[in-house]
Amino acid sequence: MTPEAGTLACTAAGGLIVQVEAERCRIAPEDVRSLIFSGHPVPVTCERLRRAGGLVTGQTTIEGHAAVNLSGRAVVFRLRAGSWIVPLVSLQRVARGEAASAPLFPLVREVDHYE
Repeated sequence: MTPEAGTLACTAAGGLIVQVEAERCRIAPEDVRSLIFSGHPVPVTCERLRRAGGLVTGQTTIEGHAAVNLSGRAVVFRLRAGSWIVPLVSLQRVARGEAASAPLFPLVREVDHYE
């Protein structure tokens, strides 16, 4: 069995955790609702902690975005680390708490054979 490229999980507050490779990113609860019900693209953020001496500082950055694809049946995650896709129904089940997690599948760019 091959390992999953990434996973999608729900937070207690209703947001989503997108875990790909070594990154653990989040989608805010209000953005999850906007993505599911309106189909609007939403930001995917990542929080990084730095320790310098005895001082701990945090920084939240936008790592990419999530958007419903043109067919309306899947959600595409475009992050700095790459692109992944998940069926919309799987994302909805995770967001509602019906499923603990869902796998993310790597999105391979189509190759134009006529170039």
